[in-house]
Amino acid sequence: MKIEHVAMYVNDLERARNFFIKYFGAVSNEGYHNVKTGFRSYFLTFEEGARLEIMNKPGMTDDEKGLARTGFSHIAFSAGSKEAVDELTKRLKDDGYEVISGPRTTGDGYYESCIVGIEGNQIEITI
Repeated sequence: MKIEHVAMYVNDLERARNFFIKYFGAVSNEGYHNVKTGFRSYFLTFEEGARLEIMNKPGMTDDEKGLARTGFSHIAFSAGSKEAVDELTKRLKDDGYEVISGPRTTGDGYYESCIVGIEGNQIEITI
């Protein structure tokens, strides 16, 4: 069994799409729009085949996202090396994204950093 894809609602669909393309090398489909409901989505595919669906529809709520909350807490991307983790973390920080930890080696042996990415969602960058 494998996870086929993970989905997340976002307020700004185009900004979220461009974020994942720019920083994480996503390849996007042309998108989907249901004219009856106003629902829109893109499937973003990453290098190793993982997919993320980003979605938007009228009437969404946007509650505050505490870093320690129930439900999905972050998405993790493997950058391939310590140097790549460091470089991407610096690039995101230089572009104004908040780095909340690292880069560092965690107690369980991961080399990682965590940032607050698009729309307050936590993103982990690891080897």
